[in-house]
Amino acid sequence: MGKFIIEGGIPLHGEVTPAGNKNAALPLMAACLLTDRPITLHNMPNIRDVHTMGTLLKTLGAQIEQPDAHTWRIQVQEVRDAQLDAQLCRRLRASILLAGPLTARYGELHLPPPGGDVIGRRPVDTHVMALRALGAHVEFERPEGIFRFYADGLHGADILLHEASVTGTENAIMAAVTAKGTTTIRNAASEPHVQELCRFLNHLGAHIRGIGSNTLTIEGVERLGGGAFTIGPDYLEVMSFILAGVMTRGEVRVRQARPEYLDMSRLAFNRLGIDWRVEGEDIVVPREQSLAVRLDLDGSIPEIRAQPWPAFPSDLMSLAIVAATQCRGSALFHDWMYEGRMFFTDKLKKMGAQIVLCDPHRCIVNGPTRLYPAEVDSPDIRAGLALVLAALAAEGRSVIRNVEHIDRGYEHIDVKLRGLGARVERV
Repeated sequence: MGKFIIEGGIPLHGEVTPAGNKNAALPLMAACLLTDRPITLHNMPNIRDVHTMGTLLKTLGAQIEQPDAHTWRIQVQEVRDAQLDAQLCRRLRASILLAGPLTARYGELHLPPPGGDVIGRRPVDTHVMALRALGAHVEFERPEGIFRFYADGLHGADILLHEASVTGTENAIMAAVTAKGTTTIRNAASEPHVQELCRFLNHLGAHIRGIGSNTLTIEGVERLGGGAFTIGPDYLEVMSFILAGVMTRGEVRVRQARPEYLDMSRLAFNRLGIDWRVEGEDIVVPREQSLAVRLDLDGSIPEIRAQPWPAFPSDLMSLAIVAATQCRGSALFHDWMYEGRMFFTDKLKKMGAQIVLCDPHRCIVNGPTRLYPAEVDSPDIRAGLALVLAALAAEGRSVIRNVEHIDRGYEHIDVKLRGLGARVERV
């Protein structure tokens, strides 16, 4: 198990460039299964989840080259097997993204239970219902938990998703682009990575309209071509560096940050007294922050609640909680999506935070509190990074264990933090 040894209490200064969006890279890799033509993906994040997905594609017959750490050339001339490696699937929640493209192109898939972060129940009902609407047959086998997808050609359908699931929407899109006829997907997720998948598929020859909205219209095409595509920055990593500057009372410039993806996050963090400047495509985090919670108009403490895009994203909840420990006042945080998201707060309390866990979905943070160094374990990607931010703010030596979780979503985060002046050692 790897760990970070962090000497905290040092203000961060300098410039940093975020990696490509992990949550865009994974569905784009899965979408390469829809065509036999070569595809080049630029600005790929060099992280564990991407490499695990690459290994899964190779087991299916993909030829993959990497001219450099951030460029992948993928070609799947023939799909040679519908049996996925159970060990690899257990490492990667995004293995579920293979269901749509493999059912569309190969007509068959045996999918072991997807893995990923343990942050609560993460059902795949939305995926199954969408693929069944397009003409697929889906069976679930106990006790192994294996899903079996079969299809003898897919057809267009009017699909109303029972929840705005990101990966459920992505699977429906990938299955529909080569289905016969017209597909309408209502209550579709519209996160930046869903938009990038749509633009990528259109670049390959798909006909998708309504990108960025909650209703997508897809005219099925006979086949897709190849091409090159550049993935945008990871807005979750951008926010991580913004808050690293805030937590350490430093000044940080995040380059090529796509500020338009952070408008709702900015509104939420403004309620904690946190703000930044936009200069072109860059974001500048000033040293001066009010760090004071802004009460509601009736004097009530504010609630920061996770909601589907374009509202505040669930993946930023852990980072918002740790930031609130340094803000004067009280704030309520509510993540109705995942009942395990907030369990990491006991580790922040060990470091001195004043947090009341109301139930598995809600907590109240009282601040500001001085954070103290500690030895803690990273439970998942986002909570792990939140603990890194807490350690950066705490004067003294902290140890973050099990950093393999963090590596799944952040490319060389220790190297980038050292570039900003942080004292972080990987052991």
